[in-house]
Parts: sequence; C-alpha cells; structure tokens
Amino acid sequence: MSYKLGILDQSPVFPGTHAYHALQKTVHLARKAEEWGYSRFWVSEHHHAKDVSGSSPEVLISYLLARTHSIRIGSGGVMLQHYSPYKVAENFHVLSSLAPGRVDLGIGKAPGGLPLSTKALQFGTINDGNDFEERASLLKKIIENSVEDYHPLAGILATPVPPEAPETFLLGASSKSAELAAELGYGFVFAQFINSDRTALEEAARAYRQRLPNGRLIVAVGVVAAPTQQEAEQLAGDQKNIKVHLQSGRSVTVKSLEQAKSFGDQAGEPYEIEEQEANLIAGTSIYVKEILSELANTYQVDEFILHTPIPKEAERLRSFQLISELHSKDEVNKIKGNEEYVS
Repeated sequence: MSYKLGILDQSPVFPGTHAYHALQKTVHLARKAEEWGYSRFWVSEHHHAKDVSGSSPEVLISYLLARTHSIRIGSGGVMLQHYSPYKVAENFHVLSSLAPGRVDLGIGKAPGGLPLSTKALQFGTINDGNDFEERASLLKKIIENSVEDYHPLAGILATPVPPEAPETFLLGASSKSAELAAELGYGFVFAQFINSDRTALEEAARAYRQRLPNGRLIVAVGVVAAPTQQEAEQLAGDQKNIKVHLQSGRSVTVKSLEQAKSFGDQAGEPYEIEEQEANLIAGTSIYVKEILSELANTYQVDEFILHTPIPKEAERLRSFQLISELHSKDEVNKIKGNEEYVS
C-alpha cells in the first residue's frame, strides 16, 4: 500500500541554544522537507515550555508559508479547548487566502501545557475546556458557512473566504477521537508516538474506517533513522512516555517526570504517574520503511507524520533525509549498505 510522509516539528530548544535558534532550525527543516519531497510540515502548540518554542502555530505557519513554495504547512495541532472556534476559522482562512491549497488545520483536545498555562489561556473567560466536541463541530460549520438558522451565531461568516478551505484534521489517540473525526468528516491523526498501544491504534483505525471509509487516516509515529541499526538505537536511547492520571479520570502525556509532578501538583487533585516505553521506530531507513509499510498495510494508513525526538541537530536532520530518500526513490537495493548523509 502506498502512503505519503509528513513531518511534525516541535521547534526543540537544544542545549546551549535559545528560542531564536530553535525557530530558525524549524524554518530550515521545513525548506529541506519541501526539497526532500515530504507532503506536509506541521508545527505544534506547547505553552510555558522551556524545551520547545512552538507556542503559536498559526503565527509560525504564516512565516513558514512565506519561506516555502509548495509543501503543505499546518498545525499539529491547535488546542481548541482554549480558543473561540470563530477566531480559529478566521486565522486559518487568512492563511488559506495567502496560500490557497497549502494549509492544514489540525485540532487537538490536549491542553498543550500544565494547568497553570491552561488557566492563563482561559483567564477572564467562562471557558472550562470541557466542550471540545461542541467546539469542533462549530468550527466545521463556521469553516463551511453552514451554521444552522436556529443557532445563536446563525449568519456568521469567517472572513476572508479563501479560494480553498484548509484541510482539517482531528488529532487523537483513541477510538473515541476517531469516531468524532469521522462524524465531522475530518481527517484523523492517531498519535502513536504518544499512545504506543497497538490495540488502541487498531480500534481507532477500525472505528474511523467503518464510519468514514474514504477519510484520510494518518498515523503520527516517533522515528529515528541512521546509517546503522546500532547508531539509530543509541540515538533513540531509553526514551519514555510519561503519563499523569488524575483522580477525576483525565490523563495527559508529558515529556518528563518533573513535568508530570508539576502537572499533578498544579491540577490540585490526587494523581498517579505512569512510565511507558516510547516505542520509537529506530533503525536504518530500510528498517523504518519496512515498519511503516507493515503499519500502512495492516491499518490502511494513508500517510505518516514523522516525529524525531533526537536531541542532536545534525543527526535529527539526517534522520529525516535518510527516510525521505528511500521513500521517494523506493530503490532499496541501491541504497542498502550505502546510506550516506549529504548535507
């Protein structure tokens, strides 16, 4: 089964650098991704985070669109619980008017930060962040100019109206999210790099395909490619997914035990912390391609969004290039045993 490849970049701040450097590297990677034939380049939303710089995806997207020519640029994703669906629609209509046919709007349910940043984002409003499904549905109607006559916002128009609407995706890691994406007619992105449970992926893919057979199913995976299997595994290291389970039933995934403790303490309720294997796909580009092909065939995946959490700039860039070269050429025998990185 054929599939496309995209990239998710969180604008990581590497040791000894700062946000300016991180964002310039994001721009550089987006331009390289376009050169290497990737179909999409997405940026994320994280708040009050010292190790990543991507707090405002719509602002960064506008800059990336101006610095590239053909690759689709999007959000992975906008954390809709914090924002007015109308304003999100306006933002992405402006972007789509500037670059028709090149804008992706990915929306997510996660907070994108600790409880304190959520409080700051929602300070002074009546928003409690618990109406995601209602917000996602309203966003769709506003983008499509199909708000019902009986709705309080009947007649509202998100201007400017672009020549081509942004392609919209719902990001999630469960069958419930997949069902909502299908119900809304959105593309669905399963975040396997957050939830590495194959059973969860299987259930989500089945739920989405049953309800929207022709929808676009994307799986976001953590990958590390290197010239040798040994080097790839060394670069991947012993990474973990850290989950915080609150007594109220809500669970979130964070990047470190320190963040997990901060989240639990700021949430103001009893919590438990769980460590899970990150389940990165680490190996030569040939090995990575074999795993992606197996996932694509098993779950009818249309596309993969690659997330590479290597804490070294050059090796991270090389990983994306190695995968793109093998995927675009599809000439395993020519590359096998000769995987060189050309800067």
